[in-house]
Amino acid sequence: MTKTPLTARPGDPPAVHVRARLDEQLRALLVHDPVAREGSDPEGVHQMRVTVRRLRAALKAEGASLGPAADELQAEMKWLGGVLGPVRDLDVQLDHLRGLAADFEPAERDAVERLLLGLRAARRKARQRLLGALKSPRYTALLEALAAAARSEVPAGDEFPASRKARAGGLIELIKRPYRKLRRTASALDEDPPDDDLHALRIQGKRLRYAAELAVPTGGKPVRKLIKATKEFQDLLGDHQDAVVAEQEVRRLLTELEDPVPLDVGVAAGRLVERERTRRADCRARWRDALAAVDSNATKVLAG
Repeated sequence: MTKTPLTARPGDPPAVHVRARLDEQLRALLVHDPVAREGSDPEGVHQMRVTVRRLRAALKAEGASLGPAADELQAEMKWLGGVLGPVRDLDVQLDHLRGLAADFEPAERDAVERLLLGLRAARRKARQRLLGALKSPRYTALLEALAAAARSEVPAGDEFPASRKARAGGLIELIKRPYRKLRRTASALDEDPPDDDLHALRIQGKRLRYAAELAVPTGGKPVRKLIKATKEFQDLLGDHQDAVVAEQEVRRLLTELEDPVPLDVGVAAGRLVERERTRRADCRARWRDALAAVDSNATKVLAG
């Protein structure tokens, strides 16, 4: 990778913007890598995981014109995300459950810590797997392949659309497909959708957001408003999913304790579950309004 970052002009076609995005996110990956390896700041793993998702979105973008390399990179990025994800998820769960118990009495907080022993052990194992992956030749090869894709030539015929309007429209087109998928997924849901369906909807919202980030150079303020609305929607459904998973984890951890479960741990677990259910209900009451804001902003972008 060269020292000079790749750039793209607003009038450049999607293939050029995708390459600039790959270069930008590869550089971000290299910045967050040492923080993730060191381990004291959970943001290192978090930011690496976000970067992987942005890279995958760029590889999928309409008009990327990366050929067979895109599929190979997608597979490797999925592998990397698969070793980052468990560490990040466990960091979130531990931090969240401890936060829920922050106003408990000291003895109750001690009971929560005993409940969390299994999560702490799982995190240690997940971190060992992550460190092994980051030290592997496979990871080095992935970084080299990303650098090569970012510097690859744009195929003949993709260089410059005929008109300024067509050039501007090219990046806006990147938003159309993920938005339509989001709408189809949302339209298929009933009034009280299963938790897994809301989780799938969140993933669609995340893909729309990352696609919209690619379109900022030509979309300007309307696209930035869409990104903001999509992030709020994504965060709300993320809170919902975190509440669902946290309740499941608390119940699972109880089954792993000695039988009978110590009374103080059982009481503390019950309080945690009660708070997670309240959080889940609040998210369910608000997600459709958040989706309506995404719809409003996406309609303006695509009509413009």
